[in-house]
Amino acid sequence: MDAKAVEQHGKAIMKAINEKEPSSSLLKLLNELNTGLKPTEDLLRSTRIGVTINKLRTFPDPEVKALANRMVSKWKNEVNKNKNGGARPKPAAAAASANGTSSPAPPSGTASPAPSKKKHTVAPEKRNKGTDKIKYQVTGNSQRDPCVGLIYDGLAFMSEELPEDILVVATAVEAAAYANAGSAINDDYRQKIRSLFQNLKNKSNPQLRKRVYLGEITPKRFVTMTHDEMKSDERRAADEKLEKENMNNAMVAQVEKSISKEFQCGKCRKRMVSYTQAQTRSADEPMTTFCECMNCGNRWKFS
Repeated sequence: MDAKAVEQHGKAIMKAINEKEPSSSLLKLLNELNTGLKPTEDLLRSTRIGVTINKLRTFPDPEVKALANRMVSKWKNEVNKNKNGGARPKPAAAAASANGTSSPAPPSGTASPAPSKKKHTVAPEKRNKGTDKIKYQVTGNSQRDPCVGLIYDGLAFMSEELPEDILVVATAVEAAAYANAGSAINDDYRQKIRSLFQNLKNKSNPQLRKRVYLGEITPKRFVTMTHDEMKSDERRAADEKLEKENMNNAMVAQVEKSISKEFQCGKCRKRMVSYTQAQTRSADEPMTTFCECMNCGNRWKFS
């Protein structure tokens, strides 16, 4: 997406905000930017699209707000990554010389510059609302707030993202689940929240957490997905392989049973007997006949 297309999207977003268009219009424009824009510092500065998206971080619709927050966070990370991964930084002395200034050498024994601040200090596998000390009471409802916290726990597990950014997504997911349940706190709502949490915290499906956080799966879509739809690609491939094997096994030709009226069941006296024959002894011995009554299920054999 070039600068002109980005500017057009920015104008369309401002028009949608000013004319109070439905949230679906904003979500469509945001998703197009989210997937089509490759952020660079020059592009963001020249188009001022970051300023436009930043206005949506306090938008009333939680889904729009969550997506805007994720986009701003992602763009910042991409720009910083490009800065750090671009041209090798000049040594301090060379940089000072190029600028026409001098930089005194650090005194002996001076510690190295502190590393950049981490997003959080808790081990990823131990993160939750308690360890992150996040205030998840955001709905004003004593029954819904713990559900926001539970979704937060699922999203924070094994995550490196900032607590406040995760909370925005957790809030949007809970709001979508609440709306999907008819804006009622009922059994469907509670069951859905538990199911979403279990799927988010599934150790074998880390991509689900990432896709929900990044907005690849919107909250509205996430709360309507089936368990099969949430499966990882690896799990789905394994299930398909197993299903194919079972299908092939089911199609293997079975030994055909003959039905004869020559045999009589000793239990019900009916002449509805199926039988098969097999060579169970030496070749010069007669075959063994296995019989099953189709009326009562009685089984016997004889040679």
